[in-house]
Amino acid sequence: MDTGELLALYEQMALIRRTEKAAHDLFLQGLVKGTTHLAAGHEAIAVGASAALRDDDYVFATYRGHHHALARGATPEECLAELMSRATGLCGAKGGSMHLTKAATNMLGSYAIVGAHLPMAVGAAWSAKLRGTGQLAVAFFGDGATNIGAFHEALNLAAVWKLPVLFVCENNLYMEYTPIADVTAVPRPAADRAPAYGIPGEVVDGNDVVSVRETVARLARRARAGEGPALLEAETYRHFGHSRTDPATYRPAEEVERWLKHDPLDIARGRLVEAGVPEATVTAADDRARTVVQQAVEAARNAPSPDPREAFTDVWADGGAAWRT
Repeated sequence: MDTGELLALYEQMALIRRTEKAAHDLFLQGLVKGTTHLAAGHEAIAVGASAALRDDDYVFATYRGHHHALARGATPEECLAELMSRATGLCGAKGGSMHLTKAATNMLGSYAIVGAHLPMAVGAAWSAKLRGTGQLAVAFFGDGATNIGAFHEALNLAAVWKLPVLFVCENNLYMEYTPIADVTAVPRPAADRAPAYGIPGEVVDGNDVVSVRETVARLARRARAGEGPALLEAETYRHFGHSRTDPATYRPAEEVERWLKHDPLDIARGRLVEAGVPEATVTAADDRARTVVQQAVEAARNAPSPDPREAFTDVWADGGAAWRT
């Protein structure tokens, strides 16, 4: 990866981090409706993976999906307006924080039901295989989903049909409030399950955007070549609690401190400086991200509320809500 590409990925991660910080601040001001599940600390997974994908590949995410929506083409203004229930929101104020979707860029949704989107990714991959498009489907999910039945059903069917689908587990050590290690029989909740389905299972440093990009690119080439699915476990850590109502006091202080020192932005910044990129150039990328998010916050604050008459549009693919059999 050349320094220009790495700088672009760094700036995208900085943009995502600042967008989520804005979401946090707006929530505390009472301007975000519902709760939020922030992914500060996860940025390298979404950004690194997206950099390795084609524009027409399909992406499915969880309710902790702000970073995936942004990495796949959503703007900070669209996302923040959605969280604030504005008409200019990504889903017209119908989705909120947990359901960010941008079908135009094949970011096919964030899902609040744990593991529910994994079979959907299998379906998208099956469609791509039947049509011979060379497209890949990627499902991002948390470590807690590895103990959900849909996870095993999806892996099994994807393996049987040798589908072009990549399952990416964002293992941040906790399934909501419970340590994943306390309720899972194997040390690696995702990668250690892969052999049961005869597919590759790999582990990557999920806080290193370069490692994520390289690993996803390799597994994507394999899937497009007809060699079937793979399961990637990306080790990471969330800086906040499970949701905005969670102070995360159950996490040991030394664990938190250790992971905060392994911040994705710090790692990328260190790589850039080591490669000879001036500190001022990296700082300028941070400044650009800050400006974009500041402008997005103001635009979202000033955006109109949605028209109630729009509530029953976009229920079906034809844009309407009329029931038919």
